[in-house]
Amino acid sequence: MDKSATYDFVVNDEDEVMLLLYAGENKPADAKIVLDVENNSAELFRNENESIVLDGVPDNIFDSLADADKLLVCELSNTENEEDSKIVYAYEADIED
Repeated sequence: MDKSATYDFVVNDEDEVMLLLYAGENKPADAKIVLDVENNSAELFRNENESIVLDGVPDNIFDSLADADKLLVCELSNTENEEDSKIVYAYEADIED
């Protein structure tokens, strides 16, 4: 399953990156993210059957991920009111490029 996602990246003071997006249908397992710097995109493989395309990834995110081998991912519940969103899944995805 390949679909585009609404997402955001957050970078902390230690230059660690976290990906925020809405929760997928199934539980993540052996997640990995493949970076495509040339096309400013990435593809998150949540599990064996689900992948999510992230288009328009900012250059500074690729810079922050250059020396990282894992990306922290937080999947949130999709609610009408953002303040009601809860973390459904939090996990690390192996970074590949």
